[in-house]
Amino acid sequence: MKIRAAVFRDETGHPKIEELDLTGPGPGEVLVRMVATGVCHTDHKSAGPGPVPKPVVLGHEGAGVVEAVGAGVTKLVTGDHVVMTFGSCGRCMSCEEAEPAYCNDSFDYCFTCNPPGRKGMKYLSSAQGPVNGYFFAQSSFATHAIGFERNVIKIRKDVPLEIMGPLGCGIQTGAGAILNDFKLTPGKTLAVFGVGALGLSAIMAGRIAGASRIIAVDRHAHRVSLARELGAHEGIVSGSEPVTDAIMKAVPGGLDFVLDTTGVLSVMRQAVDCLAPRGNAGFVTSPWDGSEFSLNVRHLLMGRKVRGIIEGNSNPDVFIPRLVDYWKDGRFPFDKLIKFYKFEEIDKAFHDSETGATVKPVLRMN
Repeated sequence: MKIRAAVFRDETGHPKIEELDLTGPGPGEVLVRMVATGVCHTDHKSAGPGPVPKPVVLGHEGAGVVEAVGAGVTKLVTGDHVVMTFGSCGRCMSCEEAEPAYCNDSFDYCFTCNPPGRKGMKYLSSAQGPVNGYFFAQSSFATHAIGFERNVIKIRKDVPLEIMGPLGCGIQTGAGAILNDFKLTPGKTLAVFGVGALGLSAIMAGRIAGASRIIAVDRHAHRVSLARELGAHEGIVSGSEPVTDAIMKAVPGGLDFVLDTTGVLSVMRQAVDCLAPRGNAGFVTSPWDGSEFSLNVRHLLMGRKVRGIIEGNSNPDVFIPRLVDYWKDGRFPFDKLIKFYKFEEIDKAFHDSETGATVKPVLRMN
């Protein structure tokens, strides 16, 4: 079939919307007509130099309607409303223990466009030749996308599908870090460093979990203001100086939980330094170049823990419908983060996301 897709042909980060030929769905695959797709920081990074092959169709926060299913698919039928999320194998120990975010093959499912069982396959092509798909097992910057049965999540039909795509990555990452990984309980304290879409989702989840004190830290004053609106008790607009002293003054003894969403080494260190004895610090991203940072081991000996968290340690078949229910009940208003753009405005959506002008851009595919 003919589709329209945003094709990144080089590492400049600027796509061109092209007409492509799509084949499929193959066995175990699902064809989804995209309604809308969120723009994530990982899309920005993947558009430039790195492991993602070019030319490629990016996009990994898709929401749409199932148009066809391949042989062997039993979870979904034509007409289902779905959110597309990260891919996983379903066979390794992490997947078998319902922690697919830590799948042994997650890098291939998400970044190399060469998932197991599909090595070398190209289901997208143009007049200039094959185009890489399977980015995060979906490549959803397109009017239609192919996913696997495991990463296409059925949701209820009485919610607006056009806002649901970000649940597939950024929103579930922030909320899942609090609810799935930290398992934050009522009365605990929390600080979130970096309150973009991911951090604001963590703020809202902290409110749902019953945190007694939530502190939002960001360099953008308007994001700190939004964090307070969404549940933060205090906000700190950061500058060039560390905020550790201000936090320790606000919460003597330190915090129970700290989440860093920035991937900035100096900020990550501040997050750890703010912990109370037996406190937990979580990191959901890292410097793109893989840089390392040092920690004070004596500080950690007091039972403090540091952990990496991917995709909110989410089991998407369970967690994404749960987040939809929270939104429907008015407890998780993530729609306040969203600004819509036409598909043809993808460059502007990327720019506004990168500069912080828009918290969560969403491309409408109509």
